[in-house]
Amino acid sequence: MKLLETYSSLGLVLSVLCHFSSAEDAPDSRPNILFAIADDWGWHAGIYGDPVVKTPTFDRIAREGVLFNHAFISSPSCTPSRSAILTGQWHWRLEEGGNLWGTFPKKHPVYTDILEKNGYFVGYTRKGWGPGRLQPGGRTKNPAGDRFKNFKEFLAKRPKGKPFCFWFGSNDPHRGYRRGSGKAAGMKLKNIKLEACFLDSPEVRGDVADYYVEVQRFDTQVGGLLKELDAIGELDKTVVVMTSDHGMPFPRCKSNVYDTGARVPLAIRWPQKVKAGRVVDDFVSLTDMAPTFLEAAGLKTPEVMTGSSIMNILIAKDSGRIEPSRDHVFIGKERHTVCQEAPDTGGTPMRAVRTYDFLYIRNFAPDRWPSGTPNYEKARIKGSWLADCDNGPTKTYMVEHQDDDAHHRKLYDAAFAKRPAEELYDVKKDPGQLNNIVADATFFTIKESLAALLMAELKKTRDPRVIGGGEKFDKYPYYGGTPKFPGFGRKKK
Repeated sequence: MKLLETYSSLGLVLSVLCHFSSAEDAPDSRPNILFAIADDWGWHAGIYGDPVVKTPTFDRIAREGVLFNHAFISSPSCTPSRSAILTGQWHWRLEEGGNLWGTFPKKHPVYTDILEKNGYFVGYTRKGWGPGRLQPGGRTKNPAGDRFKNFKEFLAKRPKGKPFCFWFGSNDPHRGYRRGSGKAAGMKLKNIKLEACFLDSPEVRGDVADYYVEVQRFDTQVGGLLKELDAIGELDKTVVVMTSDHGMPFPRCKSNVYDTGARVPLAIRWPQKVKAGRVVDDFVSLTDMAPTFLEAAGLKTPEVMTGSSIMNILIAKDSGRIEPSRDHVFIGKERHTVCQEAPDTGGTPMRAVRTYDFLYIRNFAPDRWPSGTPNYEKARIKGSWLADCDNGPTKTYMVEHQDDDAHHRKLYDAAFAKRPAEELYDVKKDPGQLNNIVADATFFTIKESLAALLMAELKKTRDPRVIGGGEKFDKYPYYGGTPKFPGFGRKKK
């Protein structure tokens, strides 16, 4: 009897030991995360109905997953947008991280560090967080993770069985462009659907086509990443996200909170959980990505994060509106470049709320030039010239032809003139957001309601522009340069 009990106990022990051994050897069942982010890609993709640009990879991810019609960034500027994505917080909560060419205070937790501490292999290539300097903020490596030459090297160095989180930060379609590359690639300039804020000319159409070339290159490169995942049999166990940090680098786009600067493409593929072929109309902020990735990994979201997981949207079965509360989104901007005339070298702080029907904007410094000081004589000497708008043929054309007629002057002013303290746009009737109706008494109640909604969020999330101390954004160190006047350094003839 005792012998039987001994054998029985030994069997139990061996069973337990075998269980733990197999658990250790078993691969981690948590999903991989591939985050592919473009640099300055506006809301332009084939699946969104653009008649010229070709984006087969983005379209595939959307068809095999979920396409989002109303995805927005926290700030239409590279550094603060990426700071907000990594932290899952509005950029106005991140101190120096809320400005372009600032630093990233180490005290702000990022989803990449949390995943790494919980067993994920984390890395990035090309453009991660930035541009800026990490050392003043106390970090020794980029918040996006350890840097790798490419995705292939990252996968080769991944420990066996570990899930990964990889940030593919393309430099496309950031300027500069090879002039004429779009036309040379066979794009029909006459078929380009110009933004409402653009003047129509061969120069502008050619510039947009050149931008499209780099959008297509980014799309092709992401397609290569999917092939690498498919080759190792891990494509379908990977959450693939494809998006951008803000809108296109053109006048009244990048560095502006209009849709041309703040609305971005977003498609997510995850066959293990996400039903294919869905199109979602809920408003989503890219600050929602961090809590979503953490939930996908089975981890809790830190209370400090202001973003909300979109997991319920991803696993839903229907298209259209999924969560009724997601009927608006908040956006903002602090200092982009040092573009104001001295001694006032601060930014152009603004906050906005976008709903299905309206865009309301609060400009906290309406005395400042939104794209920088248009003082051409000083620009020839100092170099800085409308520096919050990247240089390019479209910018040059709009400046040189601003006085051609009333239409040219209207669009020039829309891009470069000073703006009032408040703006309101009826996005149903005015999708290009050019007709400011804030002074129309018909919309007074709507304006007041949206202003209250915006202020409530800013107070709740302790925005320094509302609770006090907002001037610090203007005084944080700026570690970068600015776009130079095309005639910089030349003597006036």
